[in-house]
Amino acid sequence: MTRKMKRFNAPAGCVYLVGAGIGPIAYLTLQAHRIISQAEVLIYDALVDPGLLTLVPSHCLLQSVGKRGGLPSTPQGEINQLLVSYGLAGKQVVRLKGGDPFIFGRANPEIQALQSANCPFQIIPGLSSAIAAPLLAGIPLTDKDLGQAFVVLTGHEPESLDWNALARIDTLVILMGGQTLPQIVQKLLAQGRCPQTPVAIIKNAGYRHQQFWIGNLTDIVEKTANLSLSPAVIAIGSIINLRTMSTSPSLPLLGKTILVTRAAEQASQFTDLLREKGGTVLEMPTLTIQAPSDWQPLDQALQNLRQFQWLILTSANGVNFFFERSQYWGQDSRALQGIKIAVVGQKTASVLANYGLKADFIPPDFVANALVAHFPDLLAQQTILFPRVETGGREVLVKELSQQGAKVVEVPAYQSACPETMPAPIWQAMLEHQIDILTFASSKTVQNFNHLVQQQLKSHPEQDFQRLLANVCIASIGPQTSKTCLSCFGRVDVEAKEYTLPGLVTAILDWEMGG
Repeated sequence: MTRKMKRFNAPAGCVYLVGAGIGPIAYLTLQAHRIISQAEVLIYDALVDPGLLTLVPSHCLLQSVGKRGGLPSTPQGEINQLLVSYGLAGKQVVRLKGGDPFIFGRANPEIQALQSANCPFQIIPGLSSAIAAPLLAGIPLTDKDLGQAFVVLTGHEPESLDWNALARIDTLVILMGGQTLPQIVQKLLAQGRCPQTPVAIIKNAGYRHQQFWIGNLTDIVEKTANLSLSPAVIAIGSIINLRTMSTSPSLPLLGKTILVTRAAEQASQFTDLLREKGGTVLEMPTLTIQAPSDWQPLDQALQNLRQFQWLILTSANGVNFFFERSQYWGQDSRALQGIKIAVVGQKTASVLANYGLKADFIPPDFVANALVAHFPDLLAQQTILFPRVETGGREVLVKELSQQGAKVVEVPAYQSACPETMPAPIWQAMLEHQIDILTFASSKTVQNFNHLVQQQLKSHPEQDFQRLLANVCIASIGPQTSKTCLSCFGRVDVEAKEYTLPGLVTAILDWEMGG
């Protein structure tokens, strides 16, 4: 009897209407973060922070449909059609909206179009500036005495609102009212609102360049005359008198945009540490890690492990590729019986621990060269296996070990290559001078970043490399990386004292605080 083969259909597409929150990644919900990181198509608004665009996979299609007052914008009907077309084509589509999709997010026309087309969709809430901006300015929106109710409204068309009713509500929170502030004040005064009613305006809530103005209905227009108040949240009511001066823990990197150069598809502890300090982090893949061009040298070493007294591992990639290849040949940790292991840095040691092994030696300084100075055995009597990157790594270490009499057998365990292109959002952030700090954790990332920028400059001859980096802090993890920065950029502004990623975070914080 012939068994009929089961046919697998392509997975159904889905459109996610996602609230981006007030801007920085720090205020993005975990659910939104997860969905953005799995997007195949990202359709986003003008006020979406560029840092969010770097969360998407490298293959994701990015399409801006921003709506800004007075500027050309994508018609709503065209946006609806894009969502339907990509969703029905089986794509995982993220429609990224500032704040919350259901608070002046124009979600209803898009939902109606999706429902009419029978296209699956989900709504992912976001943190609205109507709630977050007053909080970040120290303003409570409710109080048992001064504020038993508040209302959120748009100031876009004040003539269409019932100001007789609004004037009787304790607290008003107004979005998109920067240009119509004089009319709003006039309407409230005309309806008998007390002229001394406090008014607060919060611009760029959640960013380091957040601005705050406070006054009352008689003087706030004069205080903000000739100023751009977009994007801003306006709060009106006696509850503003309860404002506290400090509402959140210290976030020294709040408002700073940091570009982290890293290996493609590599989770970054470094990124998490920077975000914990308030930084907006853009991640840029500058290395692709892959198998060596030839496994034969490593395979031969694995078949002759008994000739070695020491195994030196200087990176997490070296650990993983070495043991994955060992397991490929059916070996486990017992194959290393009688061989001591030296590693560079606690991160490499922790990756080694994932294979059930503990390092016999970790140098006191987290650099490879310190291995030689503090090596616990007489080097002249050692045969050392050194699985390493195929090209361009640790030549000084090998030279110094050999000069001390050690026999070093270098074998390529993996290779690193430069990505083909720079991600478009990163290049755009550079052109718009949105990057404050540029970080490097290896010489290879410096070299590849420089190559990718030079590649872009060929298509943009009107741009100048030095001007693009003029006000950017260049931060390096250690001396060798700094040397490469000097060669490529002519300067380095920050160098970690402890040559680890946490050490680089500390150095950046010292720089930011003028230390």
